Amino acid sequence: MSFIEEINRRRTFGIISHPDAGKTTLTEKLLLFGGAIQEAGAVKNNKIKKGATSDFMEIERQRGISVATSVLAFIYKDKKINILDTPGHKDFAEDTFRTLTAVDSVIVVIDVAKGVEEQTEKLVEVCRMRKIPIIVFINKLDREGKDAFDLMDEVEQKLGLRVTPLSFPIGMGYDFKGIYNLWEKNVNLFSGDSRKNIEGTVALDDIQSEELDKLVGEKAANTLREELELIDEVYPVFDRQEYLDGELQPVFFGSALNNFGVRELLDCFITIAPSPRPKESETRLVDPYEEKMTGFVFKIHANMDPKHRDRLAFIKIVSGTFERNKPYYHVRQKKNLKFSSPNAFFAEKKEIVDISYPGDIVGLHDTGNFKIGDTLTEGEQMSFKGIPSFSPEHFRYINNADPMKSKQLEKGIDQLMDEGVAQLFTLELNNRKIIGTVGALQYEVIQYRLEHEYGAKCSYENFPVHKACWVQPKDPKSAEFKEFLRIKQKYIAKDKYGQLVFLADSDFTIQMTQSKYPNVKLFFTSEF
Repeated sequence: MSFIEEINRRRTFGIISHPDAGKTTLTEKLLLFGGAIQEAGAVKNNKIKKGATSDFMEIERQRGISVATSVLAFIYKDKKINILDTPGHKDFAEDTFRTLTAVDSVIVVIDVAKGVEEQTEKLVEVCRMRKIPIIVFINKLDREGKDAFDLMDEVEQKLGLRVTPLSFPIGMGYDFKGIYNLWEKNVNLFSGDSRKNIEGTVALDDIQSEELDKLVGEKAANTLREELELIDEVYPVFDRQEYLDGELQPVFFGSALNNFGVRELLDCFITIAPSPRPKESETRLVDPYEEKMTGFVFKIHANMDPKHRDRLAFIKIVSGTFERNKPYYHVRQKKNLKFSSPNAFFAEKKEIVDISYPGDIVGLHDTGNFKIGDTLTEGEQMSFKGIPSFSPEHFRYINNADPMKSKQLEKGIDQLMDEGVAQLFTLELNNRKIIGTVGALQYEVIQYRLEHEYGAKCSYENFPVHKACWVQPKDPKSAEFKEFLRIKQKYIAKDKYGQLVFLADSDFTIQMTQSKYPNVKLFFTSEF
């Protein structure tokens, strides 16, 4: 297969939603259709040792939520599909925001009963900002929920999207009969038996035919005809280009747990979703069809296999081909690196690959060379934009609870911070270490992983800070800057990379500081 054909057959997308909307279940069902797994893990039932395929960290299995983005790949109808299953919980949003820099399109999962939730709004906003094509999947139709039209209105209003349904439910909850597929013009009947793979898809070109009455009953058939008429009048006709430009979002209905409506979603997805797209770097737009390899690190994960102290850097290939044992240029460190065992993923199963193409996600064993946002090229000086560290919202002192294990603690903190789980600040005044996170649940995850992966124990103490502001003075030698450092010395720290940070205790302090020291600029992300 030629280089161009390889790129065109790839689809790399992320699945995003509020926690519990059924994201991980949908991921599994997509893998089932791809023949990548034989049976789905019982996600909800933590008594069963077999957890969800994409949740492979111990803490995820205990909690029943996804904590880290996992990468999965499979082949379906000759298309190579790369899925990034992201955490929905807001305390892990930073991991999800970064993952959105590595996808070409997104599927947003919405719970039919709860509708659009807060976390979904934030994530969709990021997608809209980046003009990422979005497909909406409304899940859990086998339960009682909101009316389909009301839900689509809610999606349009709350998420600012312009939607058009490509499948539509026949009834809902107890009366749920199936789905009419507007994309393929057929009726898919719901048996209520999740073990039964989708049978009962009936082609139906003419919605007025009596066959529909026989299939779903006269009452349901008439309701469906009226609803489809309404759809024709109210919603725009699907236009692929508008979808690719991020201006139109197709909607599908189904029940991932019952394997229902998932095949329709997948079949339509591989037809309409974009193959790898160009990506903006600081110097130019990089096209996937270029011959020279470029790629960037969007995630680092330590101890994917606790038996081997391995650390993987996840790289999204943007252009060219990534080959095993070929030297690539690490732009930030200005040195060439070679990789003897680049991995492709299937949740925790990994296999070594000889060649990867644009759109693929490759895991590279890392001995501490990479940080999030690093770029690899074949010699060109360039770096990809838009992979920032956000200002944390929670701050705590971290203390060593076992003086005999201080080396392990230091190593553990160092590696976990490289993953971007949280950020480490060291106070200039007394060298005490402070951990800042986006969500409070992260502290539990850090404590758990330090103990179970590094054998180190830690305790926390509250540190009353509102925001971390990265500091950039106009003139580092000016009297104004020196006075700023003297007055604020209790709150001046350095981040992991030696950048100066001011830990402000309130919004008011930030405003006062900015007006009092106009030549000292404050930033809320580390990428300025």
